Order: sequence, then structure tokens, then C-alpha cells
Amino acid sequence: MDTRPVTPHCLRRHHASGRVLRRLLATLSVLILLAALVAAAWFALDYMHFIRAPLAVRPGQTVEIAQGEGFRGIVHDLESARLSAAPPLYWRVLAWRLGVASRLHAGEYALPSGITPVALLDNMAAGRVLHRRVTLVEGWTFSEVRAALDRAPKLKHRLDGLSGAQLQADLGLPVAVPEGLFMPDTYDYVLGMSDVDVLKRAHQAMQAFLAQQWPERDSSIPLQDPYQALILASLVEKETAVPAERPEIAGVFERRLKLGMKLETDPSVIYGMGATYAGKIHKIDLETDTPYNTYTRAGLPPTPIALPGRAAILAVLHPAAGDALYFVARGDGTHQFSATLAEHNAAVQKYILGKKR
Repeated sequence: MDTRPVTPHCLRRHHASGRVLRRLLATLSVLILLAALVAAAWFALDYMHFIRAPLAVRPGQTVEIAQGEGFRGIVHDLESARLSAAPPLYWRVLAWRLGVASRLHAGEYALPSGITPVALLDNMAAGRVLHRRVTLVEGWTFSEVRAALDRAPKLKHRLDGLSGAQLQADLGLPVAVPEGLFMPDTYDYVLGMSDVDVLKRAHQAMQAFLAQQWPERDSSIPLQDPYQALILASLVEKETAVPAERPEIAGVFERRLKLGMKLETDPSVIYGMGATYAGKIHKIDLETDTPYNTYTRAGLPPTPIALPGRAAILAVLHPAAGDALYFVARGDGTHQFSATLAEHNAAVQKYILGKKR
């Protein structure tokens, strides 16, 4: 006789359904796990491609990080720059892995061709900001200096609206007229700096050079202070571009000063003419008195007329010995020097009047 319990039919069906459900759940779990593994593998591969592939940069493109900007904002800036099609999450993960999320510096960063996300974040963490350059050229007037600073990209403009007295106070200038007080050179600047910052450095460079060289000057020169040396050096700077002639021209000017002769230098007259100068100087211009007309007034003009370079300043502090009191342009960039007026008139006849005829 069979004593085993008899399972009702409905219960058998319930147990079968449970086994099927468990199998489905197990299968679903496996599928979910596989999907997760596939997604993780895809993410890993895509992320590795992101950190290794060069960013999509345009020629000359840069990225700017504002002062005080948080990491979330920085990621937004990088995304807005369209450097990569990868999601912002990738930048966050990379910064976390590199340990730089909390120490990215503000500034402007260069994006050279071939740069990767790793290199960019490394530059930002190290503060390797882009250094731009602006050059102040020997012989430039202050208006030309201002124009160059106005053209300099990413440089803040504070000069507009500043009076001479305000500029004098801001820069520590010895006089309110800024002409000739800045060392011609190439100056680096970074995002956030202003034109006044560049001028401050250029003035400090000029002051440091004068402080070093003035005590070493020849004892015979007829100059009372470094500012007078700047004035005379600016005349030398505008008279010749030939290095060997600078000490010669400085010697002529300083001998004339000692003798009480007028300097009679055209560049100073032209400077005094201002906007009326149209490219040529005429006899009436030499006879029209201005504070800078060295044909009508003895001594030095009241201020420099341009930026004198180091070589022109050294020429003034160490002029060439000799007896020349005159010089005239030969027409090839050089000058003919003469000791007497008769010699000078002959040179003028040869190089100026003779060529005109």
C-alpha cells in the first residue's frame, strides 16, 4: 500500500511556476550583470580613449579659468570650449584620479595641437598659464607705446581716462609727462594684468638701469641728473639707427652744450610740431618757436622725445671723444661729422643740396 502524501494538482503547478520564476530571475540577474560588465568595459575603453586622444583644438585657441572659480565651473568651461565630445563626468573622473580637482589655478592656458586632457589638467594644476608678450620699441613715443598696449590681446586697459598726475602717482614717475621713461624691451604678461602693470615694470627697468649706469658716467659730461641723460639719449636714439654712431652723435651734442651752442636737432623740432607734422620739415618749422625747437632755444628740450634704448643711454654717459660739432645725413643711414662750420657747409652741399640738384 502507497503511504506517500498526495500533492494536490494546484500545488504542483504553483511549485513549477516558482521554479520558472526563479530561473527567469537568475537569467535576468546574469543578463543584468553581463550588461553591467559590458557597460563598464565600454566606459573603461571610452574613458581611456578620452584621456589619451588629443583634444579638438582650433589654431590659437586657449581656455580661460576665472579667479575663484570652483571645480564644477571649470568643468563647465572645458565642456563649453568643445574640446572633447566626452561627457563632463570624464573630466571629473580624470581630475579625481590625478588628485588635482581642488588645486586647479586660474588663468589662461594654451592649447597646442596634440595636447591631451591629462596634459591640460596637469598644466592647470601646476599653474603653467599662457605668457603673452608685448614689445616696446626704441624710438617710440608714448602715444605709440599706448597704441601697442591697446593692441595687446587679453591685456586689461586702465590707461584710458588716467591723467598725467594719476599716471605719475600710479607708476611712481618723477614727472607728470611720461615720455621716454620706460625701458624699450619685450615684456611678458598673463591674463589679469593691465597696461599699467606693464608700464610699471618698464619704468622700474629704466630706473634700475639708470641707477646702475649713472654713477659710472664719464665725469666730463655736461648733464646734471639721470633725467637729463634720458632727454639727450632720446635725441641720440632718434638721430641714428647705426650703433657705432651713437657715441659720436652724443659727443657732438655734449660739446655743443658745453659751448652754449644750440643743439639744432630736427627730431626734437618734429616732436614739438605734434600733429601738424606731415612727413617733411620746412624752414618755417625751424623758425617757429616751441619748447622743443632746438633751433630757437638753447639747451635740452624739457622732456625726452621718445624711448631711448640702453645703447643710446650708454652713448650719452660715455660719449666719443673728438672735436666734431656738426653732422649731416649722407642719405644711406650714416652721417658725415665735421669740426668746423665750413666743413659742415661743404658736407651739406655734397649730401643734401647736391643730391637735390
